[in-house]
This record gives sequence, structure tokens and C-alpha cells, in this order.
Amino acid sequence: MSSASPSYHHKVIIIGPAHPLRGGLASFNERLARAFQERGDEVSIYTFSLQYPEFIFPGTTQYSSDPAPKDLNIKVCINSINPFNWIKVGRQLKKENADLIVVRYWLPLMGPCLGTILRKVKKNKHTKIVCIADNIIPHEKRPGDTAFTKYFVKPVDAFITMSEKVLADLRLFVKDKPAQAVLHPLYDNFGPKINKEEARQHLGIDINVPLALFFGFIRKYKGLDILLDAMHELKQQHSPIKLLVAGEFYEDEKPYNEQVEKQGIADHLILRTQFIADSEVKYYLCAADVVVQPYRNATQSGVTPLAYHFEKPMIVTNVGGLPSLVPDDKVGLVAEPNAASIAQKITEYFAKGEAHFLPYIQEEKKKLSWTKLTDTILEVAFSK
Repeated sequence: MSSASPSYHHKVIIIGPAHPLRGGLASFNERLARAFQERGDEVSIYTFSLQYPEFIFPGTTQYSSDPAPKDLNIKVCINSINPFNWIKVGRQLKKENADLIVVRYWLPLMGPCLGTILRKVKKNKHTKIVCIADNIIPHEKRPGDTAFTKYFVKPVDAFITMSEKVLADLRLFVKDKPAQAVLHPLYDNFGPKINKEEARQHLGIDINVPLALFFGFIRKYKGLDILLDAMHELKQQHSPIKLLVAGEFYEDEKPYNEQVEKQGIADHLILRTQFIADSEVKYYLCAADVVVQPYRNATQSGVTPLAYHFEKPMIVTNVGGLPSLVPDDKVGLVAEPNAASIAQKITEYFAKGEAHFLPYIQEEKKKLSWTKLTDTILEVAFSK
């Protein structure tokens, strides 16, 4: 029997962010652990006791205020900047003798830590290592990126990416190892869809306002400033559309505040610029009429599967992997990454209405399953 067979149960360890850390990567890893558990696998997560030194972390806190999940075995033990810790954790993981380690790679800064741990693990000559690569070439470049990534990829046996763009980037570093792109599964761990009235009542937003949503951490590459310019254009056209900005600043917010003041668009904005707890996510997505992703560049986005789960149409820019995830005039609309195009697509969306897009979304979301991801991980890990 192949060890990738669905009836074969594995000992699986996931390395990456998880509770008490917060954010999209932690949510993903915890949901992936449950997907393996649903297969009957024995699963644990090794997460960070120190993920980022405070001086390089852009947000207010790295930690969740939610209670620890009772159904998951999470070991808080990796210190990303202590080489003695990497050796200790690597030896511990080597002794665990897991059938499979799934390791997340999203930032070259993690390359030395994770690369060292995995080199230790490989000495047991049993454990297969599969990397889920969110980014290979980062959005914001730093010295050492290339060297750190080269160091990281060497002990990895196979790779999963969430877009064809990252797969192409990966092939610049890794020519001959198994690698496959899999669509980001649905974020179905934030509760079911609720009706718009309930969501807006919870958030204190008028039910009659046409509402676009920008959701997630605010960073330069995500293009919120371009979207604010688009809102200025809509205001000049006397449009009633408002923008809800929900997410924490991961950079200086002063330029954005100055832009809002200069353009006089404060009355067209609803700002909730703090970290959105997992328990609140459904209210923001369900309150919106459309989700806008005005990115300057992108590999893929965790916001897309979130929008799919809550069946919200999207307006995305024509960059990276976004248009392939959001078929134009079906699941949403594709704009160019400039204010005029985004403003025009927002207007077009409200003219067409949600009902135009909903059947396509409901059909497309069927492709975004966690079973598909776990099956592909096992396939690349154990295929001969």
C-alpha cells in the first residue's frame, strides 16, 4: 500500500505560526492540522516562542487574545533568532520520526532558522519534508533574501505553492524537486455566512449604504493609497459608495491620514484600523457588498478564499495570481492597478449587482477544498 493512500494514517508535524500567535498564517496552519486529523492522521504543530523580534514586527502585538484551541496539539518552542534553539528543536523533531513535516515559508528571514532545523530532521532518514511556500521572492526585499532562501530549500523534499507565480519563482531556486500549485482552500473556520443586516447592525453601519471593503493588514504593496484615490474619484462623481477599511497598519499610518485629509474623503470612509479578531471576521465580510483588493503586486491573497467562503464578489487588480483566482465578470471584476480603473470597476460592480456574481462564486468555491490540499501534499511527499 502506498503511504500516500487515503487509508494510510501518518504522523504529521506542521512547522509554522499557530496559537498563541495570531493572523492568517496561524489560522491556516490550525485549519490544515484539522484537515489532516479528519483523515485520521496524528498531528502536532511546532510554533514559535519568538517569531519576530519586537523591533522588526510592524503591528501592535503578535499574540492572539482568543483561547487556545482545545482540539489541537500545539508545541510553542521555536525561537527564530537563537541558533542554539534551532539545533535543540531540530534534534527533538529528528527523534519524533514523523512520516511527514509540513513547513510554512513566507519570509526569507525565517530561512536560517527553518533550514537549520530541517537539516537536523533529515538525519533520521525517514521524515519527508514538504514546504508550503507562500512567497519565495518577498514583497519587500531585504539584504540576504536570496542566500537565506537557498539555504532553506536545500533540505526540503517537495513544495506546494498557492499560485503559479510563486511556483515560477520557486523554479529559480529549485529545478528538480516535486512542486505543485494548489488553490488556497476556503477559510471556513470563521463561522458561517450571516445576513448583511445582522453584520451591519453589529458594526454600527447603515444598512442602506453601498459598501466596499478593504480587509487585512495595511502594507504598501496592498495599494490602499490607490484605493483611497479611487474613492476620491467616486466622491467627485457624487457616488454614495463608502469604503470600510478593516485591518491593522503594518507601516506608518501618517501618509494615509494626510491623503484622506487632503482629498476630503473622510465622509466616504469607515475606518476600523485595528487587528480584527477571528471572532469578528464574519461581520466585516458579511457587511460588505464587495471586497476590493487594489494590490500593486501579489502572489496570492488570503483575503480571496475568505471572500469565497462568505460568498462575496471581489474587485482585484490585474497583478500576480489574483486574476486567475477571480475570473473577470464572473466571481468579480479585474481592474488595472490605478485609481481610475478601480473607481470605474467599483461603479460597474454596483450597476451589475451581487446577484450577477453569486452563482459563479458558489460554483467556483467548490474547487477550494482542504482535502485537495492534503491529498496533494501527500502526493508530492510520497510519490516515487
